Amino acid sequence: MFGPGGTALITGASSGLGEVFARQLAARGYGLILVARRRDRLDKLAVELARSSKVQVEPLAADLASEQGLAGVEARIRQAATLNLLVNNAGFGARGRFWEADPEEQQRMHRLHVMATLRLTQAALGGMVARGRGGIINVSSVAGFGAGPGSASYSATKAWMNTFTEAIALELRSAGSPVRVQALCPGFTYTEFHDVLGMDRGVIPKGWWMPAEYVVAQSLRGLDRGRLFVIPGFRYKLLVLAMSYIPRKLKHAGTRIYARRTRRV
Repeated sequence: MFGPGGTALITGASSGLGEVFARQLAARGYGLILVARRRDRLDKLAVELARSSKVQVEPLAADLASEQGLAGVEARIRQAATLNLLVNNAGFGARGRFWEADPEEQQRMHRLHVMATLRLTQAALGGMVARGRGGIINVSSVAGFGAGPGSASYSATKAWMNTFTEAIALELRSAGSPVRVQALCPGFTYTEFHDVLGMDRGVIPKGWWMPAEYVVAQSLRGLDRGRLFVIPGFRYKLLVLAMSYIPRKLKHAGTRIYARRTRRV
């Protein structure tokens, strides 16, 4: 098992994959710092996990897309002498043509997926490398391996996250550091993510949907084994592999068909 004990800080912890990460890490004995915007849900989860798992849980309400919120979490990370794991999970999706999208929503996505991931990772790595232990999980997406209409910023920010994580891994390896990093790249997962998007789950075959508990378990198992990219589900592993060989024109044709199907809401 990867680095048992210590503290894990999880962003976007009030629901979805973030909440499941909190539950599974509490079961592993980690103390938790839970970060999200919704204070009421954070407090409720913190009380529940502290009682059921007998670990220390600190709720930290912050909006990572704002300078004030991000700076506050950065400072908390630098103060956490026992921080052993950072899970950059906070994020959201948006649908629609880029030129018709809300500019603030698009910029918020880039601040959250890119700038928050960058700054929190840098804040955590200094201490982890110095201590010679620790890990970072960046929650990306299979969307980061391709591009599709209606999700320009989402695909682009997740592609950045994949490349960023890989580059950090190479730097750590060249420095001889045992600190591990991972890009978790799930496909369709049962969380609130697609409900917020207003997407009809029925347009995607049932076999392509995965439980959040499975996705998180695969991520932590991959971290134990030092895997850089974790793609849960054999269908998605095959899809990502195929995408590396399929000509770009065929990929574009496939994404157009997918876009037409998912437009029916």
